[in-house]
Amino acid sequence: MRRRRRPGRDRGAFTAELAAGLPALMLLLFAGITAVSSVVAKAQCLDAAREAALAEARGGKSSVAARIAPDGASIEVSADRESVTATVSVRVSVLGSHLPGIAVTATAVAAREPGVG
Repeated sequence: MRRRRRPGRDRGAFTAELAAGLPALMLLLFAGITAVSSVVAKAQCLDAAREAALAEARGGKSSVAARIAPDGASIEVSADRESVTATVSVRVSVLGSHLPGIAVTATAVAAREPGVG
């Protein structure tokens, strides 16, 4: 003989499952947004580093790199007789601005143009 379930015994189960699962879902969402913004910042840093290295290797200024770089990025350029190295660094905020950020850095090297330097 099988017992039948009475209707209404599971009342509120969905609310309890939602209350337990929603914070985990929100955490995954914020982690995904942080990952995407980190990848975008890395691409911007790489573009800016490449532009800075090429501009310095040609004997120009790296003003284009400052426009391409993400907001708050630092650009460092070092050179020797044969090459120019540009490094762009920025901090990407994690889950808003309440936690320490992720450091994103990109470096590019370009050979000096003949007759420059």
